[in-house]
Amino acid sequence: MHSRSDRLLRHVRRPRVPAVIAALTLLVTLVAPGLAGAQQPDPNGGQQPAPGNNYIIATDITFAPFEFQDESGKLVGIDMDLLAAIAEDQGFDYTVNAVGFDAALQAVTGGQANGMIAGMSITDARKATFDFSDPYFESGVQMGVLEDDDSITSYEDLRGKSVAVKNGTEGATYAESIKNQFGFTTKYFADSSSMFDEVRTGNSAAVFEDYPVLAYGIKQGNGFKTVTDKVPGASYGFAVAKGQNAQLLQQFNAGLANLKASGQYDEILARYLDTDASTDDNSILGLIKSTYPLLLEGLWLTIVLTVVSIAIALMLGAIFGLFRVSTNIVLRGIGTTYVDVFRGTPLLVQAFFIYFGIPAALDFQMSAFTAGIITLSLNAGAYMAEIVRGGILSVDKGQMEASRSLGISYLKSMQKVVMPQAVRTMIPSYINQFVITLKDTSILSVIGLAELTQTGRIIIARNYQSFNMWLIIGVMYFIIIMALTKLSNRLEKRINR
Repeated sequence: MHSRSDRLLRHVRRPRVPAVIAALTLLVTLVAPGLAGAQQPDPNGGQQPAPGNNYIIATDITFAPFEFQDESGKLVGIDMDLLAAIAEDQGFDYTVNAVGFDAALQAVTGGQANGMIAGMSITDARKATFDFSDPYFESGVQMGVLEDDDSITSYEDLRGKSVAVKNGTEGATYAESIKNQFGFTTKYFADSSSMFDEVRTGNSAAVFEDYPVLAYGIKQGNGFKTVTDKVPGASYGFAVAKGQNAQLLQQFNAGLANLKASGQYDEILARYLDTDASTDDNSILGLIKSTYPLLLEGLWLTIVLTVVSIAIALMLGAIFGLFRVSTNIVLRGIGTTYVDVFRGTPLLVQAFFIYFGIPAALDFQMSAFTAGIITLSLNAGAYMAEIVRGGILSVDKGQMEASRSLGISYLKSMQKVVMPQAVRTMIPSYINQFVITLKDTSILSVIGLAELTQTGRIIIARNYQSFNMWLIIGVMYFIIIMALTKLSNRLEKRINR
């Protein structure tokens, strides 16, 4: 009868594991010596502030006709054309960072952008935080309902109902000012297309929207109609952080005055406000044909974000997973803290903190791509660490005891005995985490990354075909995720042979 130690030695001498397991055990070989001292990874990256007069301008991305992407993926609209004409008139360069309205506000106040143009109303409350240009557009508000809805013709008909509004718009401000008088409630949304969809589903009765945005959507066939006269609203202005970028503000004002004097300002407004109704083919096949280049770009970014983040997360997971099972109380504490922090806070909060909070606190700039990679890597790494810990603990403790009794060191025993067995149970969980991280990339749209989900929002903001577009994007995600699931099943079967 062979002893337990003999059986263990045969296992050590003749390991039969797939190449992927060998690669992961090699990773353990590289990181295991680090158990002698706690060294936390220091992800670093980002971009330097734009030099000279090359300004970074933040904007919304789904606020047609002021800013939206056309069929070729180019950011266009009243705001974008005005900015381009003013920059040419004043001789400065700029880079547009389309991140969404709420994120644009944070980008300016946090120093990630020099200025912001996004159909932003000039209000007393905002003047406490921003310096505004001269008004470049006089806004107004109208109420819209579905074109086949004859039950609502005035504000009085809204009593007991809810209305949809968009964050930060003049429509939202006006709705708040009269909701108690007419007895309705408000629901807030991050983009116009979601606001319109809220009414289509019947969950809200009407929208309050800035009149050019509502008029543009109606001309594009969004299925709405206006039922109230335009109510004068606040003016739109270009904004910079309070007390900063005075030169940029002066250039904007000077350029705007020149555009108005030359008539170019009126030409830009007429280009979008007097546009004819869309004649595009909005069937599923028509949308695929017209949008597939943008969708493929979004899909590619989604895959790149996922693959790079998972590769980093594998290393973080191995390091902190080993920390979690270490006999050293300090290393265990570091591993536990890392896992608890990143598993115990929402990914959305982590993205905002890394992209806006850290650069603002340390006074430097970071690209959205870098922030996205760091966010996904740290988040997925925490879950990978628990996968590693669970895999190691699933191996019979007697394996380590027998190895140590033969005089084999702790690190060598972990590398040659424990990990090859642990990795067999970890592979399916790794693939599952890959799928989860792929889906989590959609959250990074809040910091301006145009991955697949954000690309869908951008397209919908132009054509208002939400059902067909989300169906197309859902199918794309389904194909990728099913392929990964099949891969996971094949790997699991191969490992368990």
